[in-house]
Amino acid sequence: MSATAEMPYFIKPSQNLSGPEKRTAYAEARAAILATIGDEQDETVKMVTINCLLKTYLPYYYWVGFYLVRGENQLVVGPYQGTLGCLYIEFGRGVCGTVAASGVTKIVDDAHALKQGTEHIACDPNSRSEIVVPVRRADGSLMGVFDVDSTLKASFDQVDQEELEQLLIAVFTKA
Repeated sequence: MSATAEMPYFIKPSQNLSGPEKRTAYAEARAAILATIGDEQDETVKMVTINCLLKTYLPYYYWVGFYLVRGENQLVVGPYQGTLGCLYIEFGRGVCGTVAASGVTKIVDDAHALKQGTEHIACDPNSRSEIVVPVRRADGSLMGVFDVDSTLKASFDQVDQEELEQLLIAVFTKA
């Protein structure tokens, strides 16, 4: 695909929020997610709920989803909302693979500036910036990574990192 691919009819372009607007949107989304999930134990149910409600409350979320650990060093696409995601990602490759290997959240202001194929894997040319957060289970094992893309440069910042890390800990490390 070229970097000028037409936006799919079912996807809206991203709209950035200010810091205070982000905090409000995350608070509303978190309340809705936790109320909906309740005592649910199934990881897939939790993932689809998170995807749906974060994409609903945060208008700069273009693509949102999980890549799950498979085997020793591979991620496989899990539940997501948006255009077609990469099916498989090796640990250490692209932003998601790098986060899986390091266990450290990564924010990318301009994915198009990264070296394609190694630093970034372009699944959708409309994705411009992203944040990827490692997701752990209660036992500390890596379940996968949570990936969010925006069609705009520099959509993600420390607010997103703090809010997403806290939410994912609250949802997936409950015993």
